[in-house]
Amino acid sequence: MQINRFTLPNGLRVVHSPDTVTAMVAVDVLYDVGARDENPSLTGMAHLFEHLMFGGSENIPDFDGALSAAGGISNAWTSSDFTNFYNVLPAVNIETALWLESDRMLKLAFSPKALEVQRSVVIEEFKQVCLNRPYGDLDHALRSLAYKKHPYRYPVIGKEFSHIEKVTQNDVRNWFYSHYGPDNAVLSICGNVTFDQVRRLVTKWFGNIESRHIAPRHIPQEPLQTAPRHLEMSGDVPQTAIVMAYPMAPYGQPGYFEADIISDILANGRSSRFYRSLQLGTDLFTEVDASIQGSADAGLFLINARLRENTPQAEADAIGAITARLTQLTQTEVAPRELRRCINRLESNRTFSLLNYLTVAQTLAQAEMRNENPDNFMAPYLAITPASLLDHARGLFDPDRLNTLIYRPR
Repeated sequence: MQINRFTLPNGLRVVHSPDTVTAMVAVDVLYDVGARDENPSLTGMAHLFEHLMFGGSENIPDFDGALSAAGGISNAWTSSDFTNFYNVLPAVNIETALWLESDRMLKLAFSPKALEVQRSVVIEEFKQVCLNRPYGDLDHALRSLAYKKHPYRYPVIGKEFSHIEKVTQNDVRNWFYSHYGPDNAVLSICGNVTFDQVRRLVTKWFGNIESRHIAPRHIPQEPLQTAPRHLEMSGDVPQTAIVMAYPMAPYGQPGYFEADIISDILANGRSSRFYRSLQLGTDLFTEVDASIQGSADAGLFLINARLRENTPQAEADAIGAITARLTQLTQTEVAPRELRRCINRLESNRTFSLLNYLTVAQTLAQAEMRNENPDNFMAPYLAITPASLLDHARGLFDPDRLNTLIYRPR
């Protein structure tokens, strides 16, 4: 993959990859701010701000209207660590996207109407997702169980919608000028545009935006868990759900890549251990899955299961069956062929995903933010051996660090 980079004097990092096969271009802006940067008494702010960034900027009242007129579309997402905005449009109209993104990086309109509209949208989303949907409050409960100090203990959508109800214009301004600026962002562009075009147009539209001099974040460190935790809850749900969560390494740190491969060994595809031995081999589960949180700070290795029967015996049997499969990973090396199959699948998925110019733009933005070389993505996975996987599994599946949540039908 051809990758070009430069940095403006104001600190904006720019990464570009040409794609002459398409007539389109993806313009992606990634900000180094997420839910972990919130005040515990004002959670959901990062997600609210994702919406507010479409509510009008200093010189442009209608972001989507202007982009649509140029044949483009836009969207955004917020995580615990980052906030991302992306635009797709014909490459000949790339300047429209750069004009729009630079204006809202420069200054939002801070319109009272925009705040009220987006506040209502986010509150309604909270109610739909967390209050009026089966298992909607599960993530809140799990995070509160697994985290005691770190801001990951609150979901991205916020702890409660009353926090969003009390957001003021002053809160909005403080959030913008504390986190949104060229020195806290990466601009990634992939499509049918040359590096010379990118350098010229980015300098034209972003070069005069002043640095914000973002203050360093001070996030409390999560204490080491030394005893298992257990939580039981009930709600209007169709079947018993069991979540087992183990603390795991932050993204890119020792143990992270091994945990990623372990999740694939357990639950990726019809050849995975959970599918063959638990879903097909028992009558306990309707589904059982394993996944990881690729978070910047210590995340969670998650096992999610839904049970066929809503009985105490089914719960005990299900937890015992899952635990037996995890214990096996801590006692016996994975066969080289099984490990190679998972790594090959990962590499294949990565290769095919990068055929899409939007995926390339977002991948490059995150790699740049993390100071990674995206061409070296597979290197830490290829270094994994059955012996190293066994060693990390023993540390990961420590019974004293297990968080178990059981969610039963009322």
